Amino acid sequence: MSDEDELIPTRASLLSRLKDWRDEHSWKVFFDTYWNLIYRAAIKAGLTDAEAQDAVQETVISVMKSMPDFKYEAVGGSFKSWLLNLTAWRIGDQFRKRQRNIRPAHQPADSRKRTATAERVPDPAASGLEAIWDEEWERNLMNAAIERVKRAVDAKQYQIFHLYVVKEWPARKVASTLKVNLGRVYLAKHRIGTTIKKEIRFLRTKPI
Repeated sequence: MSDEDELIPTRASLLSRLKDWRDEHSWKVFFDTYWNLIYRAAIKAGLTDAEAQDAVQETVISVMKSMPDFKYEAVGGSFKSWLLNLTAWRIGDQFRKRQRNIRPAHQPADSRKRTATAERVPDPAASGLEAIWDEEWERNLMNAAIERVKRAVDAKQYQIFHLYVVKEWPARKVASTLKVNLGRVYLAKHRIGTTIKKEIRFLRTKPI
């Protein structure tokens, strides 16, 4: 398996390998690919850093427990949606745990009538988590595409692109710092930017 293969997040072959709990390498690939996606979604849903870390851990455990019996047809949708549902429930668990910790011994009757945030979170659409997930999924996809391109292109050319496009340095500062002419700065932006767009389109064809 090549390094490039590892950057295709939901490739069927990766999912197949995850059915083996002993395949530490594949599980590391999965964790490295998805932990930040789950964490950022949890933070945006309203969890604290510690709660979000716990949500990540519990989501990965849920995936591990579910994966031996995982069948694409059985979940009625994509892996993206399946992982979202697992994440939503683990986020909900954290809200429920928070509620238990702060709930007074004698709750006012009217407070019991209100629907707690914790009870709403497991429904991704109702809680707004689905929109957060889509946004973070796109960010994750972009990062995967950039990493693939970074591994494939000349290191100096990528450095020019990174400083000019990602860090937003002025073109003349990039040229002066890296001792290249302005034309090379603009060319790196065009070439690598175009390549990244192609990689994103490629990755979009891979998720199942």
